[in-house]
Amino acid sequence: MKIGDIRKAKRSGLAVFASGTLISGAAFAGEEAFSTGPVFTAFGPAAAVETDFDIPQDMTLRTSFDVSRGADVGSRNRTFESAARFINMHVRAGMSLDKMKLAIVVHGSAVHDVAVASHYAEAVGGENANADLIDALIAKGVRIIVCGQSAAYYDVENAELLPGVEMALSAMTAHAVLQQQGYAVNPF
Repeated sequence: MKIGDIRKAKRSGLAVFASGTLISGAAFAGEEAFSTGPVFTAFGPAAAVETDFDIPQDMTLRTSFDVSRGADVGSRNRTFESAARFINMHVRAGMSLDKMKLAIVVHGSAVHDVAVASHYAEAVGGENANADLIDALIAKGVRIIVCGQSAAYYDVENAELLPGVEMALSAMTAHAVLQQQGYAVNPF
């Protein structure tokens, strides 16, 4: 079945699984099913989902995100939003925040998204819409790690990073260390 056919079925009140099985449209409530909270009330909208795939009670999720593309001026970086969504949806599903260890490895033009206002305004123009989100993520224990090679290329100095953002030798180094510490790279 083609994507267009799936979208048509969804709009008509029917949803189609990849297997071709039809189910009620209630399973896919659309954009209105997404809300923020309980951890981040201004970021990371997620939908409540009835699941069959259980997360073991004693598991700690160690997840790293990789971001290389900077956000459009005036917009939040999608990967930072995804990290907030990851936390919101898991806490909403009953997982304790202390059972999640997240890191975001920032490289490429995304290094501007974790820079202070003066650097951002000069390098990109406008106001950095990511600053409040970065602050909120760090306050909840998310590590934000910048590739030093990208920072050097884009002329971002350590003193120009938002408070709490860490500088690594490279994104490759950060990912290698995080993987040795048991972090899985989120593929999205």
